Amino acid sequence: MPSLEELLAAQRARSAAKFAPEIRAVMARATQELREQGMPSDLPRVGQAAPDFARPGLDGRSVRLRNLIRRGPVVVSFFRGRW
Repeated sequence: MPSLEELLAAQRARSAAKFAPEIRAVMARATQELREQGMPSDLPRVGQAAPDFARPGLDGRSVRLRNLIRRGPVVVSFFRGRW
């Protein structure tokens, strides 16, 4: 069974393949600029505990990470932009 790290690497590769090389280059430059600015330095790493946070649920009520964890494993996914 593949590890989460292996599954995520495979997903990144599949996602990258959807973009033209020039688009991937722009994305890579933007990522590098963020790294140089120190932006991701305080982000949780794979295997590290995520900080507790609250966000609005689909019904508008606040949902806390710690409350979800009490019920079982949680997958957190972040989307850029607005839907």
